[in-house]
Amino acid sequence: MGAAEGAAPEGASQDPKKSGSRRFPLFTRDTARPEGGGRAAGGDAPAPARQWPIIAVLSATALGLLLTAFGLFRVGTILVGVALLGGAVLRWLLPDVGMLAVRSRFTDMVTCAGLGLVIVLLAMMAQPDPWLKLPFLQDTLHFTVR
Repeated sequence: MGAAEGAAPEGASQDPKKSGSRRFPLFTRDTARPEGGGRAAGGDAPAPARQWPIIAVLSATALGLLLTAFGLFRVGTILVGVALLGGAVLRWLLPDVGMLAVRSRFTDMVTCAGLGLVIVLLAMMAQPDPWLKLPFLQDTLHFTVR
Protein backbone atom coordinates (compact mmCIF):
# COMPACT_ATOMS: atom_id res chain seq x y z
CA MET A 1 0.00 0.00 0.00
CA GLY A 2 1.52 3.34 -1.04
CA ALA A 3 1.71 6.41 1.17
CA ALA A 4 -0.60 8.34 -1.12
CA GLU A 5 -3.16 5.60 -1.39
CA GLY A 6 -5.46 6.29 1.60
CA ALA A 7 -4.66 9.97 1.91
CA ALA A 8 -6.78 12.79 0.64
CA PRO A 9 -5.69 14.39 -2.63
CA GLU A 10 -3.40 17.38 -2.36
CA GLY A 11 -5.37 20.59 -1.67
CA ALA A 12 -8.44 18.72 -0.36
CA SER A 13 -9.63 19.47 3.14
CA GLN A 14 -9.09 16.96 5.93
CA ASP A 15 -12.12 18.33 7.82
CA PRO A 16 -15.19 16.14 7.11
CA LYS A 17 -17.48 19.20 7.46
CA LYS A 18 -15.79 20.93 4.53
CA SER A 19 -16.38 19.34 1.19
CA GLY A 20 -13.53 20.89 -0.78
CA SER A 21 -16.02 21.99 -3.45
CA ARG A 22 -16.61 25.66 -4.07
CA ARG A 23 -20.17 25.01 -5.22
CA PHE A 24 -23.08 26.09 -3.07
CA PRO A 25 -24.52 23.30 -0.93
CA LEU A 26 -27.71 21.64 -2.09
CA PHE A 27 -29.42 22.34 1.24
CA THR A 28 -28.81 25.38 3.44
CA ARG A 29 -28.21 24.38 7.04
CA ASP A 30 -28.14 27.78 8.70
CA THR A 31 -28.52 31.47 7.97
CA ALA A 32 -26.62 34.38 9.40
CA ARG A 33 -28.43 36.72 11.75
CA PRO A 34 -28.88 40.17 10.16
CA GLU A 35 -26.74 43.01 11.44
CA GLY A 36 -28.49 44.41 14.52
CA GLY A 37 -30.79 41.40 14.79
CA GLY A 38 -30.10 40.86 18.48
CA ARG A 39 -32.66 41.45 21.21
CA ALA A 40 -33.74 45.04 21.73
CA ALA A 41 -33.94 44.40 25.49
CA GLY A 42 -32.10 42.04 27.82
CA GLY A 43 -32.72 38.30 27.83
CA ASP A 44 -34.38 38.50 31.25
CA ALA A 45 -37.14 40.78 29.87
CA PRO A 46 -40.39 39.19 28.68
CA ALA A 47 -40.69 38.39 24.97
CA PRO A 48 -42.77 41.45 23.97
CA ALA A 49 -40.30 43.80 25.65
CA ARG A 50 -37.40 42.20 23.77
CA GLN A 51 -39.10 42.91 20.44
CA TRP A 52 -40.53 46.37 21.15
CA PRO A 53 -39.28 48.03 17.91
CA ILE A 54 -41.25 45.78 15.58
CA ILE A 55 -44.24 45.79 17.93
CA ALA A 56 -44.27 49.61 17.81
CA VAL A 57 -44.13 49.66 14.00
CA LEU A 58 -46.81 46.97 13.66
CA SER A 59 -49.08 48.68 16.22
CA ALA A 60 -48.91 52.01 14.40
CA THR A 61 -49.56 50.24 11.09
CA ALA A 62 -52.55 48.39 12.56
CA LEU A 63 -53.96 51.64 13.93
CA GLY A 64 -53.54 53.25 10.50
CA LEU A 65 -55.34 50.36 8.81
CA LEU A 66 -58.11 50.55 11.40
CA LEU A 67 -58.55 54.28 10.75
CA THR A 68 -58.64 53.58 7.02
CA ALA A 69 -61.32 50.91 7.55
CA PHE A 70 -63.44 53.41 9.49
CA GLY A 71 -63.36 55.92 6.64
CA LEU A 72 -60.40 58.12 7.51
CA PHE A 73 -58.48 57.11 4.40
CA ARG A 74 -55.95 59.92 4.26
CA VAL A 75 -55.11 59.96 7.98
CA GLY A 76 -54.90 56.16 8.15
CA THR A 77 -52.59 55.78 5.16
CA ILE A 78 -50.39 58.64 6.35
CA LEU A 79 -50.09 56.83 9.69
CA VAL A 80 -49.05 53.63 7.88
CA GLY A 81 -46.35 55.59 6.02
CA VAL A 82 -45.19 57.30 9.19
CA ALA A 83 -44.95 53.90 10.90
CA LEU A 84 -42.59 52.73 8.14
CA LEU A 85 -40.57 55.94 8.42
CA GLY A 86 -40.39 55.36 12.18
CA GLY A 87 -39.14 51.82 11.54
CA ALA A 88 -36.37 53.24 9.35
CA VAL A 89 -35.40 55.71 12.08
CA LEU A 90 -35.37 52.96 14.73
CA ARG A 91 -33.23 50.79 12.47
CA TRP A 92 -30.79 53.67 12.05
CA LEU A 93 -30.57 54.74 15.69
CA LEU A 94 -30.67 51.50 17.67
CA PRO A 95 -27.82 48.99 17.65
CA ASP A 96 -30.16 46.00 18.15
CA VAL A 97 -33.76 46.03 16.95
CA GLY A 98 -34.71 42.37 17.17
CA MET A 99 -37.06 41.15 14.46
CA LEU A 100 -37.15 44.57 12.79
CA ALA A 101 -33.75 43.66 11.31
CA VAL A 102 -34.31 41.64 8.16
CA ARG A 103 -31.35 42.42 5.94
CA SER A 104 -28.38 44.71 6.31
CA ARG A 105 -28.94 47.96 8.18
CA PHE A 106 -28.61 50.03 4.98
CA THR A 107 -31.07 47.88 3.01
CA ASP A 108 -33.64 47.90 5.82
CA MET A 109 -33.39 51.68 6.24
CA VAL A 110 -33.64 52.45 2.51
CA THR A 111 -36.53 50.04 2.00
CA CYS A 112 -38.59 51.24 4.97
CA ALA A 113 -37.86 54.93 4.38
CA GLY A 114 -38.57 54.68 0.64
CA LEU A 115 -41.86 52.85 1.05
CA GLY A 116 -42.93 55.08 3.93
CA LEU A 117 -42.18 58.24 1.97
CA VAL A 118 -44.05 56.99 -1.11
CA ILE A 119 -47.10 56.01 0.98
CA VAL A 120 -47.18 59.40 2.74
CA LEU A 121 -46.81 61.33 -0.53
CA LEU A 122 -49.48 59.28 -2.31
CA ALA A 123 -51.87 59.70 0.62
CA MET A 124 -51.32 63.46 0.56
CA MET A 125 -51.90 63.60 -3.22
CA ALA A 126 -55.04 61.39 -3.24
CA GLN A 127 -58.20 62.79 -4.78
CA PRO A 128 -60.55 64.48 -3.94
CA ASP A 129 -59.07 67.62 -2.42
CA PRO A 130 -55.39 66.65 -2.31
CA TRP A 131 -53.32 68.17 0.49
CA LEU A 132 -50.29 68.20 -1.78
CA LYS A 133 -50.47 69.38 -5.37
CA LEU A 134 -47.53 68.77 -7.67
CA PRO A 135 -48.13 70.53 -11.01
CA PHE A 136 -45.71 68.40 -13.01
CA LEU A 137 -47.62 65.25 -12.03
CA GLN A 138 -50.89 66.83 -13.14
CA ASP A 139 -49.32 67.77 -16.49
CA THR A 140 -47.90 64.27 -16.87
CA LEU A 141 -51.30 62.73 -16.19
CA HIS A 142 -53.02 64.97 -18.73
CA PHE A 143 -50.31 64.30 -21.29
CA THR A 144 -50.46 60.51 -20.95
CA VAL A 145 -54.26 60.14 -20.68
CA ARG A 146 -55.27 62.52 -23.44
